[in-house]
Amino acid sequence: MKFLVIQTAFLGDVILATSVAEKLHQHFPDSQIDFLLRKGNESVLENHPFIRRVIVLDKTKNKLNNLLTISSEVKQAKYDYIINLHRFGSSGFIVWRSGAKERIGFDKNPFSFCYTKKIKHEIGNGKHETERNHELIASLTDNAVAKPKLYPSEKDFNEVKKYKTGNFICIAPTSVWFTKQFPKEKWIAHINSLHESVSVNLIGAKNDFELCEEIKNKAFNKNIRIENLAGKLSILQTAALMKDAQMNYVNDSAPMHIASAMNAPVTAIFCSTVPAFGFGPLSEKSKVIETKEKLDCRPCGLHGYKVCPQGHFKCAYSIDVKEILS
Repeated sequence: MKFLVIQTAFLGDVILATSVAEKLHQHFPDSQIDFLLRKGNESVLENHPFIRRVIVLDKTKNKLNNLLTISSEVKQAKYDYIINLHRFGSSGFIVWRSGAKERIGFDKNPFSFCYTKKIKHEIGNGKHETERNHELIASLTDNAVAKPKLYPSEKDFNEVKKYKTGNFICIAPTSVWFTKQFPKEKWIAHINSLHESVSVNLIGAKNDFELCEEIKNKAFNKNIRIENLAGKLSILQTAALMKDAQMNYVNDSAPMHIASAMNAPVTAIFCSTVPAFGFGPLSEKSKVIETKEKLDCRPCGLHGYKVCPQGHFKCAYSIDVKEILS
């Protein structure tokens, strides 16, 4: 049997989508499971033992030509099942042209008319995204939701061994969206409140380096070792590092989902968004921090904004740093 799982959204969405691959493999261990994602996210599935092939869609240039090429490639592969977790038109177009026997996806996709089975996608009722995704394959498997999982290699673990000194924590201080990002001065205050026996690894992408460097330089607790690793580690190396951290402090962003996929301890800070959207942490040891103030403007949106729509960003600034360590 041949399966294709599609999730061409952002990195965190791809990580959560790995739970579908885990579940399909549990029930169909001899099947072929392929995964289609957007260019830039492919490295997260390196070493994955259950995914035979990763198909990459480049959305940054020549999008229409690339879409036509990929859709033809998918059609030629003759999949038995296509499970589309993405809710937007580009992925639906691929499914529409696929010729797959069974085409399963969410009703919000504009091409859902071509699905042989479609599931209602509801946000805000407390259901986690992994639960929503599982509903697409529940009739093929069972009702138990699998956890997302990443597979760093032995080399990945060896590469980060030098940063695992004593009791160490990881802090991922950035987010693509400003209103999802705990303010830098709050992160600095958090570092300054740490015990001197703890060392800090700041993690993130290459374009997060400057902000991480500013946090590192402005922290006056000079007895703490602070390493700026933003842009220096691959996604799977970051996962290998987070796995053994005493705690991982993150925003509502991809590093939170990396922690979930490694069952790493995590403290997730939610500013403009809320866990009820269904994207909270899944680790056995996890904690959510959010404002105690009743703000009429929160949540202001599913994904956050580049600036606070109200101009005050109280959902972040009203969080007491002391709560993070409590």
